[in-house]
Amino acid sequence: MSLSGEHTVEIAAPRERCYAIAADLERAPEWQTSLVSVDVLERDGDGRPTLVETVSDAKVKTVKSRLRFSYAPPQRIDTEQEKGDVKALSGRWTFEEIDAGRTRATYALEVDPGRMLGMLLRGPAVDRVREILIVQAAEELKVRAEQR
Repeated sequence: MSLSGEHTVEIAAPRERCYAIAADLERAPEWQTSLVSVDVLERDGDGRPTLVETVSDAKVKTVKSRLRFSYAPPQRIDTEQEKGDVKALSGRWTFEEIDAGRTRATYALEVDPGRMLGMLLRGPAVDRVREILIVQAAEELKVRAEQR
């Protein structure tokens, strides 16, 4: 069983601002409510986090992951799990400029919860977890980016 999806929002903020907020992983728990904590383990030459440990509240279980990030500013941020409580996890943010002050941001996530966690994700629980991890993340980025 796979938990996957993507959600797109239009944000009344420049693409560079949206990208900067999503790339500031250490501050992500301030605006992304499913994210409990982020600990940076490695940084690239530009000081950006490339390897982090996260704790996320997926409602059915708290999930720990060690994630590897790569950056293509200001269009894309990719992540891939190196190890964690789920069998596999990959995700990405993409940012498209609509015009000078508006951005189309898409958050996509694909999770293979594995056998044990997969047994907890049945029926309506799957939809609720998808809503929390995917839709809510994009909507919360919109709120944060539009704050002045």
